[in-house]
Amino acid sequence: MVTVFSKNNCIQCKMTKRFLQQHQIKFVEHNIDEQPEYVSQLKAAGFMATPVVQLPDGNAFSGFRPDRLQQLA
Repeated sequence: MVTVFSKNNCIQCKMTKRFLQQHQIKFVEHNIDEQPEYVSQLKAAGFMATPVVQLPDGNAFSGFRPDRLQQLA
């Protein structure tokens, strides 16, 4: 399962979620504005910006990356 860590008013987050929905890729979303307990986890992994997309294999990347998302479709 793909996990998307997002924030409110984040254009790249919206674009990432829209891409996943359009390609019928199931994902779980954690909004760090509403669930701040995930902030320290992301910072510990070295991420400073959203969205952070965690792939089923455990790898993760940040930003809207259609090239990486396309591999899931």
